[in-house]
Formats: sequence, C-alpha cells, structure tokens
Amino acid sequence: MSAVLEFVGVSKWYGPVLGLRDVSLTVGKGITGLLGPNGAGKSTLLKCMTGEIQPSRGEVRMFGRRVPDPEVFRRLGYAPEIEVFFEELTGLEFVAHLAELSGFGRAEADRRAAAVLQRVGLESAMNRRVSTYSKGMRQRTKLAQAILHEPDVVLLDEPMTGLDPVGRAQMVTLIQSLGAEGRTVVVSSHILDEVEVMTREIVVLYQGQLLAQGDLHAIRGLIDRHPHHIALRTPRPRALAAALAREDFVAALRFEGDDQLMVETRDPDRCYSAVPRIAKEHDVPLLALTSPDDNLAAVFRYLTLGARGGAA
Repeated sequence: MSAVLEFVGVSKWYGPVLGLRDVSLTVGKGITGLLGPNGAGKSTLLKCMTGEIQPSRGEVRMFGRRVPDPEVFRRLGYAPEIEVFFEELTGLEFVAHLAELSGFGRAEADRRAAAVLQRVGLESAMNRRVSTYSKGMRQRTKLAQAILHEPDVVLLDEPMTGLDPVGRAQMVTLIQSLGAEGRTVVVSSHILDEVEVMTREIVVLYQGQLLAQGDLHAIRGLIDRHPHHIALRTPRPRALAAALAREDFVAALRFEGDDQLMVETRDPDRCYSAVPRIAKEHDVPLLALTSPDDNLAAVFRYLTLGARGGAA
C-alpha cells in the first residue's frame, strides 16, 4: 500500500493521561475505518493528522512531508466531531465563508459552496439558516465544508453521530463516493457495523494503543488462537452433533434451543467446508450455517480481550 498518511512511533500524553502509545501505521488511498470505544484515542489521532496537536514523541507525515506543513494542509479536509456553526448564517453563507478563508475569491467561494451543498443533498435547504438545521443536515454541512476545496485527504470524526437510519445510509453513500474518486478518507467511529458497510480496511485502537490494521479478513488471522463460533440450524441437532464430535477440528459443541447447534472450532476453513458434507452423509437437513464471529464486533472483542490480557 502506497502511504499517504504515516505515523512513526507517535505517543501523546496530556499530563499523566496517555492519549496515544507508540502508534506506527500507514494509510493509503481509499476509505479506512478508525475504530475504537470512546476514549480510545481516535480524535487524538485525527488531531495529530491535522496539526491541531503535536505528538509528545514520534512524527506524523502526509505525502512524505512532516506535519504540520501548510503545503500538505491545502490538500486536507477535516470534519471534526464537535459542532461550531455561525447559527445566524444560511448553510450557503456558512460554507462560502469557509471557502473564502481557504483562499477562494467571493465568486468562486459562492460557486463552490452551492455545488458542494448540492452534492451532499442540501440544495433545497442551503438558503435556510443553520439554526434551523436538523442533526443530519448539520453533519452534511460539516462534510460539505470539508470537501469544498476538493482535497486529496478527508478526515471525518464520528460523522454518523445523531443520524437516523436513512441519514446514515445517505452518509455512507457520500463517503463511499469520496473513496471511489481516489481520495484518502479516514472515518472514525465507535459503532463497528457503521464502518463495516463502508470499508474492509480498518485500524483498531484501544486505550491509545494500535491493536490491528488491515483488511478485516486479514486481521482475523491475528485471532486464530481464539475459538471461532459457527451456528448451525437443523431439525436434528443431536444427530449432527454426534457426527461432528468425531472431527478433530471441532473444539466444542453446544445446543441452543431445539434446532440450533453451536460449533467452536480452531480451524474455521475446514469446518465450513466439512459441515455440509457431513450433514449430507448422515442425512441431516442443514437449514442455515452462520457465524456470529464473522463481523467487526467479534474482531474488536477478541483483540481487546488480548490487549487486556484475558483468556479466550
């Protein structure tokens, strides 16, 4: 992966409070999800990228140049989690004002503001005062000001906060379009399934520490020491359990209800391929095969368990 953003041994502390601990990572083009619970260090990481705060140790680079650097900041767009609006202005006036602060002349600022507000779905509301905007409209306005200058890097801090399901779906579509244009987009969230629908490239933070980075399925290789759970639905769970109990890839079996069998395995690939064959050989109907572990929540749970020194 060609690095656009780089963290090299970055630590940040606020007096006795540790915000980041020796974080080294690279981020390339496309969408990267920055995941972690509240207080994990996500906002600190983003603020180091923007130059809003400086690392206590280590360095941050963007396009190979050390941050802070005015030249690279011209290629950066940022939508912070916190809201700071001039409530008496219309959406168009607010975004145009920020465009002027970015160096555009008045006419060009107005043109860009109108175009970007149309892109984020606020065309019909751009002449209303920001004070009348809903939470979803405010989130779209923050996104609009972040991308009005067509930056190469877009940083979005918790852009889904406060959105209803329809608003979330629309925001996901907007963010995906930015990634499809070849931009580097970093989206922070503490809601794992929000990021899962946007990208498979993730960075997991916990208590200021980098737990993992990469594709979801690649990261799953880091948790192979934990049993993988597979849920089987069948009208004859005991017969299927008896057949599976003979297999060396099965670590444990557990009945859940009248028609579900939970399998624990340390070799999920073998288990997935073998279960349908074994069910057919023993004439046991297999109605469903799913895994509660095949999602970001499971990855996060296992990795944070390891960081805490827990047992599987």
